[in-house]
Amino acid sequence: MLVVDGLVKRFGGFTAVNRVSFRVEQGEILGLIGPNGSGKSTIFNMLSGTLIPTAGSIMFNGAELAGQAPHRIINGGVGRTFQIPRPFHRLTIFENVALAGFYGQGRHSRVKAEEAAEKALSMVGLPTDRHAPVDGLGAAGLKKLELAKALATGPKLLLADESLGGLDETEMDQAADMLRKIRDELGITIIWVEHIMGVLMRVVDRVMVLDHGEKISEGLPSEVAGDPRVIEVYLGTDADESQVAAAEARRRAGV
Repeated sequence: MLVVDGLVKRFGGFTAVNRVSFRVEQGEILGLIGPNGSGKSTIFNMLSGTLIPTAGSIMFNGAELAGQAPHRIINGGVGRTFQIPRPFHRLTIFENVALAGFYGQGRHSRVKAEEAAEKALSMVGLPTDRHAPVDGLGAAGLKKLELAKALATGPKLLLADESLGGLDETEMDQAADMLRKIRDELGITIIWVEHIMGVLMRVVDRVMVLDHGEKISEGLPSEVAGDPRVIEVYLGTDADESQVAAAEARRRAGV
């Protein structure tokens, strides 16, 4: 579904992403991890059209996305959530999601946008009441609202940006199950950026690891968790044998 080849993004003399290539198969959940500043958000911003790549190609279902405007990319079937939810507080929950329905997929019909909103809200477990206010939502509710807005655009590929941030353990598990449900029931392919590795590793099909703008590892969760380069990035070069052994034990336990 998605073929990224030699993606580069420079800001002046700083290279944020350096020749990153990867593929995503239809129906797959790909986890994208790495330390702060590793280039994850920059890649998401290039995939969604917020940033124009310095070099490289982004082919989505055979069409080039690199350099396309965000509204054209979302109309083509690429939706995204944001790490920090910023809903329109003067609008209701339903109106926020219906607005996304108007924006995505080129919908020009109020009826179709509202139908998309109802389906998206039902999928994530938020009320479809037309008058429910946004201000009553907690951290978990706002994350669900982000997902509903993205789903209302009718994506074939969903870019999920840190869907677990600010949630407790129970809410994290529920959010992770929600992403799996979206893939399984709606057939939506997902790229998931996340810092909470233990939860992500239990859900994704494959993992790609970035460090300083470059891809350092890619493969099955069990393979990536045992990669010495990944252990070094997350534990540091001064990690002693006990830390490495603990990391290996967590890998074997699937956490």
